[in-house]
Amino acid sequence: MNKKGLAILMRARMRAAAADGSSFPASTNSKLALAAAPLPTAREGEAIRSHGDGDRLCKQQGNAAAASLPPQRDLDVVRDAMHSAISSNKTELLDTVLRDFSEGYFGLSRDHRRRLLLILAKGYDLNRNQARELMKQHLGLQLPAGDGGESDSPKDEAMLSAFYRIERNLRQALKPAYEVLFERLNTHPGGLRFLSTLRADILSILQDENIASLRALDTSLKEKLTTWLSPVALELYQITWDDPASLLEKIVAYEAVHPISNLLDLKRRLGVGRRCFGYIHPAIPGEPLIFIEVALLKNVAQTIQEVLWDDPPIPESEATCALFYSISSTQSGLAGINLGKFLIKRVITLVKRDMPHISTFATLSPIPGYMQWLLCKLASLSQASSGVSDSPFMESVLEPDEERALMNSSGETYAGKSGAEVMLSMLTSTNYDWASNAEMLSALKPPLMRLCARYLLQEKKRGKALDSVANFHLQNGAMIERINWMADRSEKGLRQSGGIMVNYVYRVEEIEENAQAYFRAGHIQASEDVSRYIKEHDVRGLKENDGAKPL
Repeated sequence: MNKKGLAILMRARMRAAAADGSSFPASTNSKLALAAAPLPTAREGEAIRSHGDGDRLCKQQGNAAAASLPPQRDLDVVRDAMHSAISSNKTELLDTVLRDFSEGYFGLSRDHRRRLLLILAKGYDLNRNQARELMKQHLGLQLPAGDGGESDSPKDEAMLSAFYRIERNLRQALKPAYEVLFERLNTHPGGLRFLSTLRADILSILQDENIASLRALDTSLKEKLTTWLSPVALELYQITWDDPASLLEKIVAYEAVHPISNLLDLKRRLGVGRRCFGYIHPAIPGEPLIFIEVALLKNVAQTIQEVLWDDPPIPESEATCALFYSISSTQSGLAGINLGKFLIKRVITLVKRDMPHISTFATLSPIPGYMQWLLCKLASLSQASSGVSDSPFMESVLEPDEERALMNSSGETYAGKSGAEVMLSMLTSTNYDWASNAEMLSALKPPLMRLCARYLLQEKKRGKALDSVANFHLQNGAMIERINWMADRSEKGLRQSGGIMVNYVYRVEEIEENAQAYFRAGHIQASEDVSRYIKEHDVRGLKENDGAKPL
């Protein structure tokens, strides 16, 4: 293995370890090692401690990190630095106090970070007493007779002047003090990366605790980051095998959809017939905030095996399809900020310009929430049918022919009183042996494909697609083109969606219209092939109901 390859693998493994919380700095000199690693959630921390030497390791690391100052004093020092960073008006001191605050923050324990963030959220919130007083003053003013621009008399001008003064003061009073900290950090070297880590910690805490003040802090910071990370401020960069190892190791470490197995896999994804693009911000050089992997193909791929494993790739001149098969974020603190929307659109524009023969832009996407949704429904139905639960989910999940096929294929391994129970037993097995059994696959395919279409087209939350990946592509203007059976046979693919994947297609001339229809009314554009799964089921249901009516 060459030196570059070794560096990529070693750094990627170190970063993965840091993300698990296993490389907590051993001394105050290594505090900066946490800069890219937000604190682990309580659940992750429990997982770390569940390993053999977890408790002993945590104690050793805690003792080492606290060698210079007692923990409480550490918190006090960082809190003082934070206060100075917010309140100081001396420009020459700002860089120093901002650096002291950010470096000190990385040295705090999870509990102390939580306490400091609560101090920031509550102690540096807006002054509501002042805001209420200004509102009373505003309501107490008499509107000028010519309000609306119809009069410019000296009396009206004087009255308007009072309004302007109170409104200016009110705007200032409604601005929390912590926004000053965010704005100053944004212009400080390394500050944008630090703000991303800060928000990752806030989100981690909010997963376990619903704290109103902390949620308001998150909302404010998210709004700031959304503004500062607008597409105008981001550079679209094509990542190639010739890039520095420090950049390539981030691609290996942060690939979230289809893990990169080795250097040959990485080289293939960056080689002929493949593209990788990332958004890079000047304040975080050498590290893409988000990146997308693209395969140049003759046709829209139906399985991930075609994209990752088939060899050799076709000549790029023969490609007619640009397939987006993975999009990954490197910053958990940027969750909810839709950088991917702009990334996809810019990549489409770039590919169309450089390769006019590419006419189709599609995805091969996972369906991460499908199996969780289906298993929940099947479990509720099973409990209801056995009298254990009064579940409202009493609809007929399976067609009669699907029921018979599942019962016939179950054998002794997946025995059950009904097809739904057999299906639940199969899909919850940990060895996924049904995925290599032709008879079981044949029995599972019709209901899984039909219910997957229902999940994607009809299951919604607040009027939008329940599946997170579906919602992402639909709000970006894509349509659901095709559902693919056994498209991802990896353990992750079988666990998430029973191996099913979906093609979303971006038709350039329809992107804005589709996005607006989805935004306004939650309308999901789908091909006739996908819609047919739902229509055929509805038709059969109507026939069954009609047959039950007396003549």
